[in-house]
Amino acid sequence: MINVFQPSLGTEELAAVSEVFESGWLGHGPRTKAFEAAFAEHLGVQPEGVIFLNSCTAGLFISTELLDLGEDDEVVLPSVSFVAAANAVAATGARPVFCDVDPRTLNPRRSDVESAITDRTKAVLLLHYGGYPGEITEIAEMCRERGIPLIEDSACAVASSVDGRVAGSFGDMAMWSFDAMKILSTGDGGMLHVRDPELARRARRLAYHGLEQSSGFAKARVSHRWWELDVRDFARRVIGNDLTAAIGQVQLRRMPEFVQRRKEIVDCYDAELADVDGLVLPPPLPAGHESSYYFYWVQMAASIRDQVAADLYEAGVYTTFRYPPLHRVPAYGAPAELELPGVDHASDTTLCLPLHQGLDDSEVREVVTQVRKAVESRS
Repeated sequence: MINVFQPSLGTEELAAVSEVFESGWLGHGPRTKAFEAAFAEHLGVQPEGVIFLNSCTAGLFISTELLDLGEDDEVVLPSVSFVAAANAVAATGARPVFCDVDPRTLNPRRSDVESAITDRTKAVLLLHYGGYPGEITEIAEMCRERGIPLIEDSACAVASSVDGRVAGSFGDMAMWSFDAMKILSTGDGGMLHVRDPELARRARRLAYHGLEQSSGFAKARVSHRWWELDVRDFARRVIGNDLTAAIGQVQLRRMPEFVQRRKEIVDCYDAELADVDGLVLPPPLPAGHESSYYFYWVQMAASIRDQVAADLYEAGVYTTFRYPPLHRVPAYGAPAELELPGVDHASDTTLCLPLHQGLDDSEVREVVTQVRKAVESRS
């Protein structure tokens, strides 16, 4: 089966893990700090505000906690988003308010976000769909004008940028995913960036039991009774560790080659699928935009999309749709009469094809052949 996602791990990552084994320090330690610093350099931000966690989801939950949301508050987010984003909002007692998206890019436009804002809006939580930055510049400007905090869910956008500015550096908070399906993978893991220094310090406490000091060993240098507790927040343990951080440092160094290979595959899909009747390819990137090329999505008539996916699966090509619309999930309590035409069109017509740096040329050709065959036979 040709998979949609697949990590690329090799001898460099194994050697880095071996070094951690030899050091005897497996938990949150010097390699974690080094990974945070390297990622901060990648973002162009201060390392004090960058925190390595056990998942991107942990970053989403911490970000909503930092905003001190309550039951009278609302957070605007696109309905085409991962379930963790809506969960992080709903868990605080606040209400997720779902906005529409551009049916082609699957990213919200400024007008989509603006139309969902009310006097109860306490934040906007934006996703960069498939690595496309979308209208992040315009939405960030709008949030600044209105004094509304902006959270960037950059799980898909580890190497995306607009005019040289990295996705995740436009808002007040941002998080990235390093799970097994992502471009940069540590197995599980995520990074959180918090712009405000005081909130960043609180985020670190929230990531480790609410403790002011995450390590008694480090505290021993400044306290004669280093085992005593200093709890500032009631929190959990979601910090990263040196084993996964060591893998992450290697993956971060290799990331440019990963993205380049993914772009080559995207260029091949663009060229080889352009003439397939009934198939719509992703729109071109606007000038100044760079993508991480996390998803490659095609669109077709809703009447054939599901059958095309089934035909491809039978032919050994696994496809999927990310992400099913959240406003259709009863648990979030979206009004039954809510109309999001862009979301509805995209979710009924879109299919994500295999795209990862491990695909070889023969597999890419096989995907092209099978997609062409499946769409033409069903149209």
